[in-house]
Amino acid sequence: MKARSCTNCSLAGLGRTQVVFGMGNPRADLMFVGEGPGAEEDKQGLPFVGRSGKLLDRLMQEEIGITRAECYIANVVKCRPPGNRDPLPEEISACRPYIEQQLEIIAPKVVVTLGRFSSHLLLSTKEPISKLRGRTYPFGAGVLVPTLHPAAALRGGGEPLAQMRADFIRAKQALERSQLEESRAHAPAGRGGA
Repeated sequence: MKARSCTNCSLAGLGRTQVVFGMGNPRADLMFVGEGPGAEEDKQGLPFVGRSGKLLDRLMQEEIGITRAECYIANVVKCRPPGNRDPLPEEISACRPYIEQQLEIIAPKVVVTLGRFSSHLLLSTKEPISKLRGRTYPFGAGVLVPTLHPAAALRGGGEPLAQMRADFIRAKQALERSQLEESRAHAPAGRGGA
């Protein structure tokens, strides 16, 4: 895999242990996109396995009724920024082809962006996440639901957590709508009346 040996930006030489590409079902209808790996993710080579990942797993189960095996999880940048700092614009730009390819191959019906970096990139906006979240946006052949990063809920407590829960419910409803539309499209045509 080309990404494993990527040197397109400075993150390759800034202490990464391994590239954290993504995980989950490659044919998933639901995809989560975060910003970048942290220390635990860099160590294990998997996205969202630290404290934020535990919260993400809990919200997926409680609000959508799925596990990470039933969706796909990736990040905008595939290597850990040093000290868990925010990814720089040039790092996001260097990794952009990877997330675009993941979205194209997986072709999810619903994309949930976790935090401002993924929301800004995929919606092509600089609008604050506080103004973006709470709505569903057309995205390719599906929809995009922006929400806060789980780390924000861990730091901020009750209100951000409630906002994330509401956004996860919004994602579940969008997923159910797309599955209903798909089943209607594949239903056999009715027989003529007698």
